[in-house]
Amino acid sequence: MFSVVDKVAKRYRGSNKLKRFFSIVGPGFVTGAADDDPSGVATFSIAGAKFGDMFLWVVWAIWPFVAVVQCVCAKIGMVTGKGLAGAMSQKMPRFIMIGICALLFIANFINIGADLAGIADAAQLLTGISSHFFVAIFGVVIFFSIIKFRYQQIANFLKWLVLLLFSYVITAFIVDPDWDLIMHSTFSVSIPRTEGEIAMFLALLGTTISPYLFFWQASHEVEEGRNIKRKMLVNNKVKPIEIRDRILDVSFGTLFANIVMFFIILTTSLTLNAYGVTNIETSADVAKALEPLAGEMATLLYAVGIIAVGFLAIPTLAGSAAYAFAETYNWSQGLDLGWLQAKSFYIIIGASIVLGMMIDFSDIDPIKAMFFSAIINGMIAPILLFAILLVARDKKVMTGNQISWPVQAMIFVTASIMFVASIAMFVV
Repeated sequence: MFSVVDKVAKRYRGSNKLKRFFSIVGPGFVTGAADDDPSGVATFSIAGAKFGDMFLWVVWAIWPFVAVVQCVCAKIGMVTGKGLAGAMSQKMPRFIMIGICALLFIANFINIGADLAGIADAAQLLTGISSHFFVAIFGVVIFFSIIKFRYQQIANFLKWLVLLLFSYVITAFIVDPDWDLIMHSTFSVSIPRTEGEIAMFLALLGTTISPYLFFWQASHEVEEGRNIKRKMLVNNKVKPIEIRDRILDVSFGTLFANIVMFFIILTTSLTLNAYGVTNIETSADVAKALEPLAGEMATLLYAVGIIAVGFLAIPTLAGSAAYAFAETYNWSQGLDLGWLQAKSFYIIIGASIVLGMMIDFSDIDPIKAMFFSAIINGMIAPILLFAILLVARDKKVMTGNQISWPVQAMIFVTASIMFVASIAMFVV
């Protein structure tokens, strides 16, 4: 994968390389950034607050696995012209696909509830207005925006929204870190030993390698292909330039997401952990705690970042389940279709958001709900990864564009790690 990225980078050197780069950045960039959702931000923040810089090395250790998985999902979407559920349906019984869709839907609406709570708490911090008001407003606005706007409008909005994630990078520089010490911590592997350390390691792994991103990436590719009406197949093979473009796009998107993850852990380590503020449960708690330690600007940037990633991640969470159900049941689907053309598709999206909102208006603790969601994701992830491997190495399904043996090995290792993690999650 990395050699391909190098070749693509060399190809685009020249006066128009920046223009060319931004022309190919799209589905992979958005999907990668959506991994840093408010619940993910909370997890990264808790890691930095409670354990300092101990887990900085994890950011770079898991990036190759995340990038490879997303690249393979993108290739499946491009080559087959189907989302992940549609491609998997050719290799797996329907009752298994229905079970996967149901678990994905449950995990996603719980995650949506946690994300809505996160952005509503951040909005309350900035305005002083009750978070319940913002849960209702944000939920309704997101749902009707998905129905009203077409794919390219939504994709462009999400792409530019990603830039607000730089607020976390800026926040880290505001606290004036000691870079020599940070570099040492970044490349020094600290093996988790205690129960709390193991639990946090598993949480970081589960938050980063998320099943909903697998489905969104593949379906996003199908939508992208429909939108620009590209001719992907030449003699039953995808154009090599398109595969290389997407590998660069996905690699950059996942790298960007991990860089943001790095700076969130770093910021909370240098501020909260350094001053003994370790009792953090939500991302809003982090924003509040930052003000006396790093100033009002750090709090503002952190809160704005939470709201931005919420608007980025919630459509991704709701959409991934809708795509999975639509392909399993052969419903009309796609963000380019109106409500009347794809009612069932949009009903799944609406149901995901409404159920997420109900969590926030109930007595359910969103943090405990998020943990339950992580358990479900931990159960689904290894199954999906083995299914992805089954599909991506099939010559017939992939129309002669099956993945190479090194990539197959990477997927197998990732699935094995997630399988062990899902078992360890119950033990811990």
